[in-house]
Amino acid sequence: MTADPAQKDLSKTAYDHLWMHFTRMSSYENSPVPTIVKGKGTYVWDDKGKKYLDGLAGLFVVQAGHGREELAEAAAKQAKELAFFPVWSYAHPKAIELAERLANYAPGDLNKVFFSTGGGEAVETAWKLAKQYFKLTGKPTKHKVISRAVAYHGTPQGALSITGLPGLKAPFEPLVPGTHKAPNTNIYRAPAFLERDGVIDPEAYGRWAADEIEVAILNEGADTVAAVFVEPVQNAGGCFPPPPGYFARLREICDRHDVLLVSDEVICAFGRLGTMFGADKFGYQPDMITCAKGMTSGYSPIGATIISDRLAEPFYKGDNTFLHGYTFGGHPVSSAVALANLDIFEREGLNQHVLDNEANFLGTLDKLRDLPIVGDVRGNGFFYGIELVKDKVTKESFNDDEVERVLYGFLSKALYDNGLYCRADDRGDPVIQLAPPLISDQSTFDEIEQILRVSLTDAWAKI
Repeated sequence: MTADPAQKDLSKTAYDHLWMHFTRMSSYENSPVPTIVKGKGTYVWDDKGKKYLDGLAGLFVVQAGHGREELAEAAAKQAKELAFFPVWSYAHPKAIELAERLANYAPGDLNKVFFSTGGGEAVETAWKLAKQYFKLTGKPTKHKVISRAVAYHGTPQGALSITGLPGLKAPFEPLVPGTHKAPNTNIYRAPAFLERDGVIDPEAYGRWAADEIEVAILNEGADTVAAVFVEPVQNAGGCFPPPPGYFARLREICDRHDVLLVSDEVICAFGRLGTMFGADKFGYQPDMITCAKGMTSGYSPIGATIISDRLAEPFYKGDNTFLHGYTFGGHPVSSAVALANLDIFEREGLNQHVLDNEANFLGTLDKLRDLPIVGDVRGNGFFYGIELVKDKVTKESFNDDEVERVLYGFLSKALYDNGLYCRADDRGDPVIQLAPPLISDQSTFDEIEQILRVSLTDAWAKI
C-alpha cells in the first residue's frame, strides 16, 4: 500500500519499512526516527528543519562537505553518457582513468586497482587475492590472517572474521576460519608491565605491539600466514594512532616471514589524516591498500583494493585468473564522481588544509581534559577519539549498566539534541569519535568542543 509522500509520517514509515543498519529497531517503536533531509558544507538538517554539525562526515565519508553541486553534475553527466557497464573482461573510460589516478597516488609499486562498491568488499578482495597469490607461487598453505584486537574490517563473512570485535561476530558464527588477533596500539591502555617509573615509552611500546604480531605469526606457523591487516589509525576502540617506529618494525616482520602487509584505509585514505593514503602519513609501504568511503566524498558508492605489481604478476600470466568480482565494481557514475571529487582535493588543497589544522583541532579537543569524565584524547589528522572514564587517576571504565544508561540512554541523544552528529561507541572502552568534513576550520572545532563540554558535563552528573 502506498500513500501520498507529502502526507506521510516519515518516521513511522521508516520504522515500518526501513531496516536500519546496526540499529536496535525496538528503540524506535515509540520514538521518532531521526531523518536527515539536506546537507550543506559541514551541516545537515532534519525533516523538522533543525540544523546539526556533521561531526562524523556522515560515516567518515563526506570529505569535501555536503552540497557539492559539481559532484552531482558529474554523476548526471556520466549517467547520460554511459550509466552502467561492468568491468568483467571489459573496460570503460572513467574506470580506466580512476584506476590510473589511484595508482599514481598510491605509494611504491601499488599500480593495480581492483574496484568494488565499498570497504568490506575491498577487504574481502584483499584476503581472497592473498590466498590465491600464495597458491600461484607455490606456497598453498599460506592462507591465515593476523589482525588486531577490537579492530573493525567490515561485515562480509571474510572481513567479519578479520574483525576483532567478538560481539559483532557472535551472531554469525561459524565464520571463515583462519583469522587470529594480536594487541592493538592503544597506549592509554598499555599493559602495566611496560611501564618504567609509571611512564610508557612510546617507541618501546610500539616495538612490543609490533612484536606481538610476530608472536601471532610464529604461533600459527609462518608457513600458514598469508597477510597482516592493520589500519593506519585504528577506528574501533577510539582512534589508536601508531606509536613511533611501529610500522617500520611491522614491515620488517612481514618481510622476514613472507607475509603480506595490507593497509586497511577505508577510513584513513583520502585526506582523513592529511595525506591521500595513511601509509604516506606514517611512512610505510604496504603490499595492498583497501579504500572506499572518502574516494567520492559519499556522493556515490565505490571501493578499491590497490595491489602491488609483485602480487599482480602471477595473475597476468597464462590462463591464471582471479575468479572474483562485483556487478557494480568500478561503476561508471561512481568512477566519474570519484574523479571529480579528487579534482576538488587538488584544486582546494584539502590534504594540506588538514595538515595545517590538525594541531588546532587536537588542541581544541584537549581543552576537554579538564572534565572528570574525559580520560584520553587521541587520533591524527581530522580523526579523533575521546575516551570516557569513571576515574581519571585509575582509568576505571564504566560497567555495562552504566554504558547502557549513560552512553546509550543519555549521551548519544544529548549530543544530537544539542546539535552535534557524531558517534558515542563502546566497541572496546566507551569513546566519542569525531571525523568532520575536511573543509572544517577553527569555528567547527570550537562548536564541537562547546557542544561536547555541555553534553559531557550533563552525562557526568548522571553517573
